[in-house]
Amino acid sequence: MSKADAFFKMKRRGEKIVVVTAYDAPTARLEIEAGVDIILVGDSVGVNILGYAHEREVTLSDMAHHIRAVRRGAPQVYIIGDLPYATYDTVEQAIESSRILADAGADCVKFEGAQPELVRALTRAGFDVCGHLGLESQHQEVKRRQGKTAEAAAKLYDDALALDAAGQKFLVLELVPHELAARVTRAIAAPTIGIGAGASTDGQVLVVNDLAGITTREFKHNRRYGAIGTALRDALAAYARDVRAGAFPAEEHGFRMAEDEGAAFEKMRP
Repeated sequence: MSKADAFFKMKRRGEKIVVVTAYDAPTARLEIEAGVDIILVGDSVGVNILGYAHEREVTLSDMAHHIRAVRRGAPQVYIIGDLPYATYDTVEQAIESSRILADAGADCVKFEGAQPELVRALTRAGFDVCGHLGLESQHQEVKRRQGKTAEAAAKLYDDALALDAAGQKFLVLELVPHELAARVTRAIAAPTIGIGAGASTDGQVLVVNDLAGITTREFKHNRRYGAIGTALRDALAAYARDVRAGAFPAEEHGFRMAEDEGAAFEKMRP
């Protein structure tokens, strides 16, 4: 029985699934304490943590490194890991890439696009697979809403059914119309995870840096639940002021030698 079966049961019961990204152990630990159901170690690590200009720059080694970190912070949580750009171009390559992510600690691998044959192959090889339709950051140059026309929506709908028939365990729907996401959610067995896809999906995912206010970017699909970036900047500025003014460190932030040891040291090195 797959660990993902618990989320199929949540879907059938109408319980929402909480998903959020994490890229390091301390954040993963906090997310589990907060009650998150699934952690996504996404290729968004590239622009959010590694300073890359685009998700395409993320490597398989990058993903494995951050999945291992998240697994150390959250030993029991279900982790979905992104297969990076150009690491699943063939079935053989996808299986080897998935094995690397699984060895690092991923319970499930995610890739972009309508490739049901890849879902079947990875499932036969023993991997849980998460599909991803709508906005495909790895493959689309311009990040914009998808499925806006009837024809485009119908294509995405058919693609979702094909991925489901192939055995996907989850389906991320990114920046698609609410109506389409609702129809897909009703039509497929796998839980749908929405981002910018309305409230009818079985779960929601956000990038932790965006929801916590670590970044200053504004997205229509995001709600800012904190101002960690501002708080961190203020803390650093206060620290810099205290160091320059000689106010830090104070006496209580260090220690002195015992009087007899200090005297002995002075004799040894007069």
